Amino acid sequence: MNTLLIKRIWVLAGVLLFLVGCTNDLDVEPGDPEAFLDTDFYADPASYRSGLAGVYGNLSLTGTDGAGSSNIQGLDAGTSQYGRGWWNLQELTSDEAIWSWENDPGLRELNRNTWNADNVVLRGMFGRVMTSVSFANEYLRQTSDAALDGRGVDASLRADIAEYRAEARFLRALAYYHMVDLFGKAPFVTENDPVGAFQAPEYNRERLFEFIESELLEIIPQMVDPLQNEYARADKAAAWMLLAKLYLNAEVYVNQDRYADCLQYCQQIINSGYELTPNYLNNFKADNNDQPARNEIIFPIISDGVTTQNFGPTTVMINGQVGSQEANGGNFGVNAGGWSGALRVPSEFSETFQNGNYNIDVRNTLITEDRIINIPDVSQRDTGFIIAKWSNLTSDGQPGSAIEIVDTDFPMFRLADAYLMFAEAHLRGGGGDLGTAVGYVNDLRARAGNPNAVAANRLTLDLILNERLVELYWEAHRRQDLIRFGRYTGGTYNWSWKGGSANGIAIDATRDVFPIPAASLAANPNLTQNPGY
Repeated sequence: MNTLLIKRIWVLAGVLLFLVGCTNDLDVEPGDPEAFLDTDFYADPASYRSGLAGVYGNLSLTGTDGAGSSNIQGLDAGTSQYGRGWWNLQELTSDEAIWSWENDPGLRELNRNTWNADNVVLRGMFGRVMTSVSFANEYLRQTSDAALDGRGVDASLRADIAEYRAEARFLRALAYYHMVDLFGKAPFVTENDPVGAFQAPEYNRERLFEFIESELLEIIPQMVDPLQNEYARADKAAAWMLLAKLYLNAEVYVNQDRYADCLQYCQQIINSGYELTPNYLNNFKADNNDQPARNEIIFPIISDGVTTQNFGPTTVMINGQVGSQEANGGNFGVNAGGWSGALRVPSEFSETFQNGNYNIDVRNTLITEDRIINIPDVSQRDTGFIIAKWSNLTSDGQPGSAIEIVDTDFPMFRLADAYLMFAEAHLRGGGGDLGTAVGYVNDLRARAGNPNAVAANRLTLDLILNERLVELYWEAHRRQDLIRFGRYTGGTYNWSWKGGSANGIAIDATRDVFPIPAASLAANPNLTQNPGY
């Protein structure tokens, strides 16, 4: 996404917020009624592109007045940031991260898998995701054939708008995919439904799955070819990746074996021109929007210390991983003390690197000096190992544009994940060639400087789960992975503080999905609570 488009996101988030108005489901505050009217705004042909920027903007921004503002009522701005909510729910509820700020609302319960329907992080994520749906719907209303006919839009601009509409539909499908994964249901709204206080019907996982799949299959021919769109805008590969993720988890979501479809789309992604970044850690630095990391990151959530300010996942991770007030945050391009050791990793995470074939791997960023591996008390920030994966320094060591809110973009979809998804889909019966699957795993090990190549007879699902941790940790995949592998709920695998116990205890299978927030249930009587809550 170029600089002009990024700067316009701030304004357009407010425009779209005004256009969609306030809905009972979202508790979203409308914008300034004096600011714009849709007829005025879309009088400028360039506004169709800018309007799309506003839809993308909801992934990064929380409001229209800097990182501290939120257009979701009653929530801290950081709590309601899209990428941060997704990260919190995938990572803090798993064996990959522990947050030591016990007084931050909602986080203590996520660390211990003891959340309920009043958890503010859940409410923030539910509202933010549905805000994406609302923004996309409003953009689609404003770009319908009837709307364009009424404004006399010419054929050449309509060709561009067709691509823009496909991207807006992709963003809506992405939002519903997150609802499928996290909540197992959602209020279902499209551009054909009324604007305002509309109480949407509830769609379960099966109906949402069908909608997401059909929507993606319909829009892919209208999307830009891989690597041909502006940075941070979705192309065909992003849509293929979303389909592959949907199919990889289809047994969990809808009790269907779709591994062959997953493998097919992973192969298309791998053959599409995206390439592994030679230096693994460059994927997580302040200039990861530039070459060569740009050709591995298929779809990011953008962050910028000046222009696109947000307290999103990369700002949280980089400031949080500093470790303690004595640590040198300057090593990561942030203030010396960072956020005072807010984030550590459970001992089980550390043991994966220490006990396997990964201890000399560059993906092993554990900082262990003067620390113990265990975390006997979550509030004791000097216990437990910390990591150094993320940075607000550029690939050549220069600092980002600011020292708290970082420039590092969050790679929601990355090529390396497609490599591992291919291998897993193959092992689960999705077809493909064993040698190809092994080769993809070994490509990632070789990129990381790991000399321990995997032999074909050693490629197992257990190894894939470990490889996914080692390659993708803190990238918001872990909860989903553990559920798919049957290691999340129950007592097959217990990690530190699972279920609220220092040594970990079994948790009920109802926690494979989160509860519908109490505020959303109160606003929309069509919604029902998930079992066990």
